Amino acid sequence: MTNTQVTLIQIDNYGPWTVTPEPRREVDLQALQSRLYADLSQLFGNRNGYVFFSRFDNMIAVTNGMTIDAHALIQESIANRYPVTISLGIGVDRTPVDALGQATSRLQEAGSAQDRTRQEILRGEMLDESQRTDEDVQIAHFDVNNATGEYTDRLNEFDTFIQIEQGYAELMRYMRMAHDSLSFFVGGDNVIAVCSTIDRPAYEDAVEHVRSTVGVDLKVGVGRDRTAQDAGMAAKRALERCREKGTAVVLDL
Repeated sequence: MTNTQVTLIQIDNYGPWTVTPEPRREVDLQALQSRLYADLSQLFGNRNGYVFFSRFDNMIAVTNGMTIDAHALIQESIANRYPVTISLGIGVDRTPVDALGQATSRLQEAGSAQDRTRQEILRGEMLDESQRTDEDVQIAHFDVNNATGEYTDRLNEFDTFIQIEQGYAELMRYMRMAHDSLSFFVGGDNVIAVCSTIDRPAYEDAVEHVRSTVGVDLKVGVGRDRTAQDAGMAAKRALERCREKGTAVVLDL
């Protein structure tokens, strides 16, 4: 049974800040968002967490094993490095979607994301150490079959991007609606999903759904462990076995 701890990362009062005292250059905002994501990836990653960029002003992390004090240290580090601060909401549930719902509610209850008085909120439920198991986090690493041969070496880059994004969007929707799971594009032709407790037939069904709906052919490796980092590495190893065997689904559970 999965038991996922999810942290919602939200830049405080970001919209108004981007136009105060006058609109800031978009290239500067993109650079800030990219640096912030990179720093958060390292700060959470050093604690066995996993950050996904979502919309950049909002990011989502899987944080099993991280304490409230560890979250507070990350907040402090960002405040010392950037002209903006972040608020963190934390939730725990058997499904990643419901855990994120709890994390989101923690911040919404504290005030609007554009409320100048709502700064550096840190609220939520932590997964108690006594409740943790080696099956808490299930990660699925999806990859497009022969993306180089099918798209990169045949189409211009923008058309390739459209094809990959169509596959990602359909997978994201389907995994959310059918399996209460959260899927994120992570570059290239890769999507990582933070999953509820689902089995091989469910992954086979997801792969077939994307193929039949948008014509993008996927394979997936699945891993499970105590932390997002360890589950993610197990998923990568399983994905390599997919490539070696030419199979669509390999589970390392």
